[in-house]
Amino acid sequence: MSKSLALQGLTLGYERRPAVWRVDADFPAGSLTAVVGPNGAGKTTLLKGLVGELTPIEGRIVLPERNVAYLPQQSMLDRSFPITVLELVAMGLWRRLGAFGGVTRSGWPRIASALAAVGLTGFERRRIGTLSIGQMQRVLFARLLLQEADVLLLDEPFTAIDTGTATDLLDVIGKWHHEGKTIIAVLHDLETVREHFPQTLILARDLVAHGDTSTVLTAQNLMQARQMCEACADPEHSCGRPVVEAWSR
Repeated sequence: MSKSLALQGLTLGYERRPAVWRVDADFPAGSLTAVVGPNGAGKTTLLKGLVGELTPIEGRIVLPERNVAYLPQQSMLDRSFPITVLELVAMGLWRRLGAFGGVTRSGWPRIASALAAVGLTGFERRRIGTLSIGQMQRVLFARLLLQEADVLLLDEPFTAIDTGTATDLLDVIGKWHHEGKTIIAVLHDLETVREHFPQTLILARDLVAHGDTSTVLTAQNLMQARQMCEACADPEHSCGRPVVEAWSR
């Protein structure tokens, strides 16, 4: 991927009310960016817009490469579905196999390699409903490895997982970064951001700051983001943002 991902006056929202408001940002190819902000800041909404689950209401997303992989929050997944670790990871090959294609002979070694990379060799036949949160996150990262995407969008990848799993998955992210992939991750642990993510975007529905983590992740910017979100805590409050009539079309 040789070009950057750009947001140009991007507004996203639900039921005619903005959740992300006229954001301008540029993510250079190969960049590793953390998205931080208070609850209700629009972080997950932003990722949904980038992956195409939400259509921009205003502005646009410039995404030169459409090979995008998305890791949603685990709370959004149905783990009661009767599927094995092997079957879930194999879904990462769907771009090559098509919706109804079976795993080819060359696909099995790749699946085994992905499972080994996240420390899950021997878990192939386990049902996903029997896994711990950390084990399940390893499975989802293995699936991402098989997708071979140019852009990786990660929504709270380290929430409620153990330290060992977080360390292993940060190593995977580091390898992706070394390979030149563009990675955008929603995170809450600011120490993890400072230690592992060179770029940070602070969101509070509006863009607060975006750039080098060392200069962006300041107490002043975090306080500003919190104050902006607190002002919008009332669901009936528009925060000065108009109800956009075009959203109801």
